[in-house]
Amino acid sequence: MQKIHRLAFLILCLFMACSSDTEEPPTRSYRMGMQHSAPRFDDHELAIQTLMLWTPRADAAIISTEVPWEELLAGMHPATYAINNYKDLVNYYRVNEFELWIYIDPQNGLDRTSDALELQAVDKSIADADMQHLYRRFVIVMDSLFHPEHFGLALETNLIRDAAPASIYNGVKQAVNDAADDLRAVDTSAKLSVSVQVDHAWGKLVGGTYQGVEQDFDDFPFIEELGLSSYPYFGFDGPDEIPINYYSRLIEDHAMPVSVVEGGWSSQSVTTPDQSFTSAPEIQEAYFLHHAKLLDRVNATALFQLTFTDIDLGHLEEGVPESIGYFAFLGLVDEELEPKPALQAWDDLFALKLKNK
Repeated sequence: MQKIHRLAFLILCLFMACSSDTEEPPTRSYRMGMQHSAPRFDDHELAIQTLMLWTPRADAAIISTEVPWEELLAGMHPATYAINNYKDLVNYYRVNEFELWIYIDPQNGLDRTSDALELQAVDKSIADADMQHLYRRFVIVMDSLFHPEHFGLALETNLIRDAAPASIYNGVKQAVNDAADDLRAVDTSAKLSVSVQVDHAWGKLVGGTYQGVEQDFDDFPFIEELGLSSYPYFGFDGPDEIPINYYSRLIEDHAMPVSVVEGGWSSQSVTTPDQSFTSAPEIQEAYFLHHAKLLDRVNATALFQLTFTDIDLGHLEEGVPESIGYFAFLGLVDEELEPKPALQAWDDLFALKLKNK
């Protein structure tokens, strides 16, 4: 009887060893990357140093920007602006074999209730046909010069629809659909998208109920993939409160790739007259660990941090809205480039093998 028990034990050990040898290691479906940024916008050396820190931790990059209205209205050719500001950077990304996402915002990225500040300054609006033409021209130039694999034509469309005057939203809608037609006419290879604000879709920004993004699919029928914007620290006390279907519910009726094109969790508490939330570096780290489950649930194609570093609020350029403070502590390193706990969480995710590569 003892020999039988020993034999069974040996068979069990052999089975476990074989199972261990054949078990697939964990993988990720999503590429990971950043937007080029630095703690201080006017410090070129610091910007290069930051670039050298984040690119070894990435296999993708994103350019997410408002239309350069001031320069274009002053007569600058959009190709001149694009070459001066992005050519060398894109070349660097391509040398590193990064997949490229470009997102162009025709509205106001820090205030979804209004037009871009540069348009307001000259009493113009995206509702105007001539401003829509400038936007469309810039889109075509960015695509033709840099050939991104992914092109987003507007950001947070559901939030614009609910926060801005109807004239602005309708202007965005018209311009974006026309731009999609323009890109298809030149046979772009990029997959086209817009982004939606996930927290708003769940009613978390206004204390409401889930409303989804079906209207966005109706208003922008060209969408081939969906971009997600999510800053859930505005609506949840802790990362573990975020539902596991926070992303997947949005596309339940749409077989469509999704990518997180902006978002994150602040590493510090922020209190303003309009907003207040409590956080800490360890809570930010916990967010990345929980967030990976949301990404796996939806089989995401990309995860982007727009800011690798914190923003030095003491050295902001003139005219930057105070609301930038809500997003100042999203970095994986602080304004002195010192690592936060979230950096290790990012590195651990990046170390996972990318599926199908």
